Amino acid sequence: MKNTTFCFLLFQVIISIFISSLQAQIPKEYPANYASGPRFKALVFYTTDAEEAHVDFAREGVRFFKRLNYGDGFILDTITDFTGFTYENFREYDIVVMLNGYPNGPQERLAFQKYMENGGGWMGFHVAAYNDRTTNWPWFVDFLGGGVFYCNNWPPQPVKVALDNQDHPVTKNLPASFIVPESEWYQWNPSPRENKEVEVLLSLSQDNYPLGIKDVIRFGDFPLVWTNKNYRMIYLNMGHGDDEFTDATQKLLFINAFRWIVSRSPKGDPFQK
Repeated sequence: MKNTTFCFLLFQVIISIFISSLQAQIPKEYPANYASGPRFKALVFYTTDAEEAHVDFAREGVRFFKRLNYGDGFILDTITDFTGFTYENFREYDIVVMLNGYPNGPQERLAFQKYMENGGGWMGFHVAAYNDRTTNWPWFVDFLGGGVFYCNNWPPQPVKVALDNQDHPVTKNLPASFIVPESEWYQWNPSPRENKEVEVLLSLSQDNYPLGIKDVIRFGDFPLVWTNKNYRMIYLNMGHGDDEFTDATQKLLFINAFRWIVSRSPKGDPFQK
């Protein structure tokens, strides 16, 4: 009987030691943060009334953002026309992604301006920032940092790009320089870098010059990705043709930019919820 009692007590001690050992190995804080429902709302705008290569990019872009939404991590809406869109419509969304265009009507432009001036989020690609003397939207030029479309290379081609800030959330896990897929690259005048409110994150490397075969850009400052610090916005020069989502590094740049804009929502960082 004594032996049975001793064995039982020994067994209890061994079990207690084993459980304590397991508990010591379990991290105090779980590393993952699983969503229990959609964390935010995103709107993706594109138009089919555009240059064919810009439409090709937009269609690939829609597919790209839909893949980001696998598992319903956020609510994703897509539209092809801003006609009748109001400030109340815009403010439903934590981020508005413009793939190949922007609002054209005066009321829709005012609604978008009010949205951005009240904490709205914007991610624009390539031609979504195109402006010239016929655009007639001064606020939008200021929003972009003051630059007006100046010139572009032709035909589209890959280029070497270089980081301007390796510590920014959008660029912190990217190489200092890398090659991006072919695009038609827009140069702006004046360079957005001259605006003290603009932070340039990525630029075309100067060793690309001369850039182009038919239309050749020979020199000049050439920011490609930047943010106007007065707004929750980011612009990315990429966006011509159907190769833009074929490169892992560039896709990571796009995801970083998207996540960064969303994370700075006035309602709080939804990824912390």
